[in-house]
Amino acid sequence: MSMETAFTQENIMEMDPFILLSTINTKLRNDFDSLAAFCDHYHLDQSALMNRLGEFGYDYIGEINQFRMP
Repeated sequence: MSMETAFTQENIMEMDPFILLSTINTKLRNDFDSLAAFCDHYHLDQSALMNRLGEFGYDYIGEINQFRMP
């Protein structure tokens, strides 16, 4: 499965949280200037993604365009 096909709403909800975190932060750093742009590109629900990573203690920090623990 390529990285492009891995970003579906269903896959994100099932993906290992640490792999999800690493993959999304890499895409944000390299390819997108915001979480909104990332979600728009992959047709993802931004709130659902934030909630999914929030379940594991990660918050999106817009100033650095990354998910991190507070």
